[in-house]
Amino acid sequence: QGRCAPPPRPPSSKVGSSRAALRAACLRARTHASPSTHRALPTASTCRTARMMGAQSMLGQVNPQFNEIGKAFADHYYKMFDSSRAQLQSLYQGESMLSFEGEQHQGMTAIMQKLTTLNFQTVLHIPKTVDCHPGINGAIVVFVTGNLAVDGNVTTPLMYSQTFTLVPTADKSNWWILNDIFRLNYS
Repeated sequence: QGRCAPPPRPPSSKVGSSRAALRAACLRARTHASPSTHRALPTASTCRTARMMGAQSMLGQVNPQFNEIGKAFADHYYKMFDSSRAQLQSLYQGESMLSFEGEQHQGMTAIMQKLTTLNFQTVLHIPKTVDCHPGINGAIVVFVTGNLAVDGNVTTPLMYSQTFTLVPTADKSNWWILNDIFRLNYS
C-alpha cells in the first residue's frame, strides 16, 4: 500500500534505468506523511504523473497531435479504399503487414494483391468510432469500428473493426501503415 504500480516494461535494454528514473520520480512526488512510519507516501495523482513521465521516456518522442492525425488518417484511408483501392499502395511499405480475417499478408505487393481482389464491386465504410493512442517512437495506434455497406447494401451492413499502427516516414512529413488488422464482427 502506498506504492506506485510499476509501468509496463519497455522493449529496450534500458529497462533498469527507466525503472530507476520512474521510481525516483515517484519518490520525489510523495506528498502525504504516514503517521505510523513517518515516511512520505505518494498520492494516486502523483503516482499517475510519475508513471506518465516514465511512459513518456519509454515511448520516445510522442506526437501531441496523435488523436487528430489518427482520425484524419482513418477518414483518408476509407475514402481512398471506397473510391480507388489501388491508390492505397502509397500507404504500405515492404515492412507492412495486413491480417485480414486471420490471413496474414506481408509487404506492399502481397497486401495490395489481397485488397484489390476482394470479392465485391463496391464498398462504403461507415466508421462509428475511432480511438487513437500514441505509440513507440512517434507511431500512432488507430482502432476503428463501424459498418460496411457492400455492393450498395445499406439496409443490412456488415460490422467491422480495424486496427492500424501508423509510422512516420524518415523525414517525418508523412505516415505509412506498419500493421493493419481487419476483422468482420459477427454477433
